[in-house]
Amino acid sequence: MPGTVGRVPTPPAPMSGASWPGGEPSAPPAVPVPWAQTPLGPPQRWDPALRAVVDLILSSPVAMALAYGDDLVLVYNDGFAELIGPKHPAAFGRPAAEVFAEVWGLPGVGDVIEHVYRTGEPFLEKESSLPLLQDEATSVFTRGYSAVRDAGGRIIGMLTVAAETTQVTQQLQDLGDLTTALARALTLDDVARVALRYTALSFDADQVAFAVDDGSGWRAVRRIRGELLDEADERLPPLWRRHPADSRAPLVVTAAGGAARFVSDGQPLLETAIDRHDQKIRALACLPLRTPSLGGALTVGYVRAHPWSPPERALLAASAELVAQAAERARRFENQHGTAQLLQRSMLPEHLPDLPRLRLAARYDPGVDGNAAGGDFYDSFVLPDGRLAVVLGDVAGHDVQAAALMGQVRAALRALALTDADPTAVLHGLDRLVASLGAEARSDELFVTVVYGVVEAARHRLTLASAGHPAPLLRRPGEPATARYIDVPPGVPLGLGGRRTTVTADFRPGDTLLLFSDGVVERRQQEISIGLERLAAAVAGARGGDPRRLCAVATAAVPEATEDDVAVLALEYAVAPSRSAAMEMPAEPTAPSRVRHWLKAQLGAWQVPEAVIGSAVLCISELTTNALLHAGTAAQVEIDLSPERLLVSVADSGTRGTVTRARTDTLSSRGRGLGLIEQLSDAWGTDPTVRGSTVWFEILIPPAGAGVAGAASG
Repeated sequence: MPGTVGRVPTPPAPMSGASWPGGEPSAPPAVPVPWAQTPLGPPQRWDPALRAVVDLILSSPVAMALAYGDDLVLVYNDGFAELIGPKHPAAFGRPAAEVFAEVWGLPGVGDVIEHVYRTGEPFLEKESSLPLLQDEATSVFTRGYSAVRDAGGRIIGMLTVAAETTQVTQQLQDLGDLTTALARALTLDDVARVALRYTALSFDADQVAFAVDDGSGWRAVRRIRGELLDEADERLPPLWRRHPADSRAPLVVTAAGGAARFVSDGQPLLETAIDRHDQKIRALACLPLRTPSLGGALTVGYVRAHPWSPPERALLAASAELVAQAAERARRFENQHGTAQLLQRSMLPEHLPDLPRLRLAARYDPGVDGNAAGGDFYDSFVLPDGRLAVVLGDVAGHDVQAAALMGQVRAALRALALTDADPTAVLHGLDRLVASLGAEARSDELFVTVVYGVVEAARHRLTLASAGHPAPLLRRPGEPATARYIDVPPGVPLGLGGRRTTVTADFRPGDTLLLFSDGVVERRQQEISIGLERLAAAVAGARGGDPRRLCAVATAAVPEATEDDVAVLALEYAVAPSRSAAMEMPAEPTAPSRVRHWLKAQLGAWQVPEAVIGSAVLCISELTTNALLHAGTAAQVEIDLSPERLLVSVADSGTRGTVTRARTDTLSSRGRGLGLIEQLSDAWGTDPTVRGSTVWFEILIPPAGAGVAGAASG
């Protein structure tokens, strides 16, 4: 059947005595329909009821079809034509059983239609796929069938009405997904990221925004349709914008007043627009986020006029309620986490020793969810006679008591070592301390393990003793490199007395010593021996013995998450001294540029190959921009050049984005991001600490750079 389905011309003047103009359906077509060639016959002979139904179908924007007569011949409108796709236009005027032969025999298809036609009983099915359409399984419809009767009450056909409800159904499913995602959100950054992603996708919005109070005003973050965000950006803290308490921005007005606001057409953001994206918004929904301890708002905007239907308003209100509850939980978590971090900061060393041939690095990841102070600790300090002491310990528990005990043990260990550095003497002294603390607390549940060692670089040896702690790992360079556990007697945990035995091992130039807590290797339902094997294999397979790199390798060596604290301390005995330099980067927009110029000049003075300098400058640009955007604090930039590699790090004092280990392996600066760092460097990583985070990259010096090695060792 050619042309637009069901559209027939209307004569210029009505006929006298006819119920319809010209005796034909009144909907004007683009192309005439030869009704006389269909089972319905010429329109002039139609029953008035049939004419009314056909006119209703042809003029309706909703998908409708008439199955006429015993053969159920199809007459339908444009909406139904869109549903049946390639079957149109051939389906018009043909029996339904022929048009949909492939599905007619399935339950809920032909049998339902024929039953309605025979009996006159109506049929309604909500929220289901349309069985006539095999390729529309993902679409959801509400469909209704009802009998069509002539003027005498005889059934002459069956009317089908199909309304697609896919978007509503999908939005309800999205609401369930939102609940699940918000349940995993720990911080306000997490909540903002989830809320923005959900509202932008579920409501197909051009702009969405989220705001919360921050004591003196409001801070907000938004997302614009078409923003290019890579996977790492999705996990990084969003970019917040400050708003004063008296701002007239609709987002702030709604957050402060607590009343929802809906604008269907206008320029709701024009007065407070910050860019062209705000100026283009014509329709805006503002939903308040109100809880006993938090105020905020969620907005959804469109660049076209948009009527806010009652169901859509209800769905937005339900979404805002879920977001508000999650935001309140996140604020409580952040407050508790800040207290835990403040306590932890007093327990770990501010800086590790900086020695010409002994390079140190440490990594600490809080266990559980980062919401409590942990008991793992590490330390390293120079003894009065010039030797180096290294220690790593573990106090059972994740609470204030565990952290306090850890602080006492660490302080006592350093005091004992500065008096008599012999490992057995130090551990015996700690035994007495822990036993005394247990007696004072009337508890025999104080569980403390520690491994302590003294490094004598001049004699190429180290002396170790352990109190119930995993044995340290020694990596030795070679082709291939090897990693073996030092055979130190484990002994019993502190406070239980027992015999303490020391062991002496060779520690040569090129070697790296790795001390670690049991959280590195222990996993649920897995033998600890498996974790130990995986750790040794990963360390042996690492490219070089740089301590920072090995800390990152160690924490990732055993897959699956752990609820325990993770602490690693690595010490490399460098073959030759390295050159180092540092720069304090202020929290200013021009800071990345200043760091780039400083780095290029410093590496040029050290005669580093141009290819290495170029890659390093690009990478440092990403790291400093990332620190400026996501930490918002001043940062310390450090470079360390050894004969075999260039190491560059950026340490900030921000804590956002470093709450859990799951979020510390991301990096992006809204641009080239992580992909650039991975391509240009030989290794990179993050060292989350309770003071913030350090992001670093390493570039190997090519063999042709032998002159660089000589310069670095001079």
